[in-house]
Amino acid sequence: MHIDKSQIIEVLRSKGLHDRADWVDRELPEVADTSKNSSLLRMLQIDPTAIGRTGS
Repeated sequence: MHIDKSQIIEVLRSKGLHDRADWVDRELPEVADTSKNSSLLRMLQIDPTAIGRTGS
């Protein structure tokens, strides 16, 4: 599955995690592969199934 980086950033900002959102903006590609980045998403407490999808 793939998700837009902007959706990850939006979730982080909504939690008040602006520094982490800025870091994600610099480090991740525009479309993040949830399998490849699963550890990072877990660390950020991002549930990819809870936000929109852009592919499978």
